Amino acid sequence: MHHKQLTASTLARLHQNQVALGEAVWQLAKWIEQRGSTEVAQGVRGQLLLMTQNSALINQALSELIESQLDT
Repeated sequence: MHHKQLTASTLARLHQNQVALGEAVWQLAKWIEQRGSTEVAQGVRGQLLLMTQNSALINQALSELIESQLDT
């Protein structure tokens, strides 16, 4: 049981790291665009959009995993 809690906690922290990195990259894309490289910024934003969509699904799965640990 301890391993399941540790796994859920570790996955949640990895997800937090992914979200934080995404936010940092978003800021870099904004900075790049302000300096005239709109094509590069658009490419970065496209990948960030995919990451955001996946993040919502990951967050839902993590919530269910953590909730299932509370039930046991």
